[in-house]
Amino acid sequence: HPIAEAIVTETRSRGIEPVSCTSFVSVDGKGVAGMVGGSRVVAGNRAMMEDEQVDMAVVTAFADDFEKRAMTVVFCAVDGKILGCIGLADVVKPDAHSAVDTLGKMGIQTVLLSGDSSRSVDAVARQLGISSVRAEVLPRDKAEEVHKLQLAGEKVAFVGDGINDAPALAQADVGIAIGSGTDVAMESAEIILVKSSPVDVATALQLGKAVYKRIRGNLFWAFAYNSALIPLAAGVLYPVWHIVFKPELAGLAMAMSSVTVVTRSLMLKRFKPENNRIPVA
Repeated sequence: HPIAEAIVTETRSRGIEPVSCTSFVSVDGKGVAGMVGGSRVVAGNRAMMEDEQVDMAVVTAFADDFEKRAMTVVFCAVDGKILGCIGLADVVKPDAHSAVDTLGKMGIQTVLLSGDSSRSVDAVARQLGISSVRAEVLPRDKAEEVHKLQLAGEKVAFVGDGINDAPALAQADVGIAIGSGTDVAMESAEIILVKSSPVDVATALQLGKAVYKRIRGNLFWAFAYNSALIPLAAGVLYPVWHIVFKPELAGLAMAMSSVTVVTRSLMLKRFKPENNRIPVA
């Protein structure tokens, strides 16, 4: 888990080695608990502490400050008593704002769906210019949130990278996984962003539209060739003008039809996203 990994990495950098625990329990969307040295240790969000009936009064001010700065807060308690809280900054990617802006120009509404506290999510949303926010959503409820949008008549593309995102990726009309994410997320998605850049979400959608437009154009030219030349090859003009379509000319016309379709398809190599990123090869 990215939060657990970040905490363990920081503790080890300070010369602190984690100790083993027993009776380990992971509560989806809330936190973890276990027995360490005969004491019950709990680490998680506010909901986890409320479930454990832990009084958080002494750290509330620190937690509120962390959340105002768009940090995820992990509370720690031992034997029912609060020990402290940890603030983790989920750094916004440099090109994330550009990605949201590009999607907006394409007429696509961006929704920020997260299990973090509303304060943290709202702070990130303000940085990115996102007006629609759904915070404190449990992992199992993310797919339901996607389903609600679909029932409202929306076509939904979901972008995620974690294990908790897998059900929502599968539920969405188009699941887009970040390449640096978990294997489960990538298995559940239809599109994988190899470079792990949010801007590539818009690029993928623009490329999809370009491919669809080219397919329609290719079908038009293929039907146009056949509609015009099949009657000619059948001799429709012979009774009046005695014009026939020789076999070698028919073969040439068929080849030209294939060359036209293939050439138009290869021209997609010149595709350039509207955000002026590197052309897709």
